[in-house]
Amino acid sequence: GIMAWMTNLATNTAQLVGLRGDSSVPSMKYLSRAEATAVDVALDEALSEDVVAELEGLAVAMCVHDAYPADRVLAVCGPDTNGTIGLVAARYLAQFGHEVVIVLPRPRRNMPTSAWAIPVMDRLPETLEDSSDVVIDAIFDFSFSDDRPPSPFDRIIGALHHSAIPVVSVDVPSGWDADDGPTVHSGLQPDVLISLVAPKACAMRFTGGAHYLAARFVPPAIQEKFAFRPPAYTFTHQYVRLDKVARDDDDDGDDNDDDDDEPEPEYYYF
Repeated sequence: GIMAWMTNLATNTAQLVGLRGDSSVPSMKYLSRAEATAVDVALDEALSEDVVAELEGLAVAMCVHDAYPADRVLAVCGPDTNGTIGLVAARYLAQFGHEVVIVLPRPRRNMPTSAWAIPVMDRLPETLEDSSDVVIDAIFDFSFSDDRPPSPFDRIIGALHHSAIPVVSVDVPSGWDADDGPTVHSGLQPDVLISLVAPKACAMRFTGGAHYLAARFVPPAIQEKFAFRPPAYTFTHQYVRLDKVARDDDDDGDDNDDDDDEPEPEYYYF
């Protein structure tokens, strides 16, 4: 009720007030593959796999829309969980007004986009630059551990790596090792990374631009179980910009008080 809402508001306000210069704020937590698997199992048990995919897909769509608000989107979706999340994100992006095309190299029985008449291709367009402004990499997730991505995904990942079109990777850049990052067979370095639930260890090797955390859907019981500190989200956003938090914190490291009247950034991470 209203009391719970006011308590939550007060808690978030206290977090924002204490963000800067507070040595008790912990550094960001990165999950190993084993830890990410445990969290994933707990989420599916608490919410169901379909609900989690829906919530994560919505969060991904909001991140993509924030980074590229008016651009044509090509969503490349793999055979497993990340592919499902990519399909859900494609549907929401179409609702948001984007021109969306899906690339689905392996057919699926259940398509969460079928009612939206979104075009589906079984391969990349010959010229990415002519057909899209941004590509969503939703091929493989943190569980991928093969030495080499299977065909045709190996060629697709290579094409994304060499393309001039911005790439947004969902949770883990496809072909990366979740613990160690880029491999011999995948040097894909996306322009944007969207970490789901918590950044994976490989995210420390991300050298692109925007790094989003999408985790608002994580229930309090799971946050407590895995010792997550929930971010303070802005308005109805399902994400925070981790790279913006880091930049704002770095900018605040000097003794210049000229910007004391500037509003505090409405971001907080665990």
